[in-house]
Amino acid sequence: MATDKSYLDYVLSILEECNNIAFRPMMGEYLLYMNGILFGGVYDNRFLIKETTANREFNLQEEIPYNGGKKMYLVDKEDPKEIKNLIEKTVKGLK
Repeated sequence: MATDKSYLDYVLSILEECNNIAFRPMMGEYLLYMNGILFGGVYDNRFLIKETTANREFNLQEEIPYNGGKKMYLVDKEDPKEIKNLIEKTVKGLK
């Protein structure tokens, strides 16, 4: 199942507090980048981010983005400031 463009628009709206966010379509889904670093994506209308040591403190639910994919965290928060903190810690943990 592919992600709806309207769901991508929703995710981008809750990422509005974050700087330098970009996305790239990939096989019906969308990869998300901050400052050129791949930190997550939108898969089957789910906003998922990569697992890092830095973002474990948020106690997010683990999900598989697609068959054979690595575990990622489901972002089920809607507060743009809280999400900004989460994404910045995730990207920092990926450097």
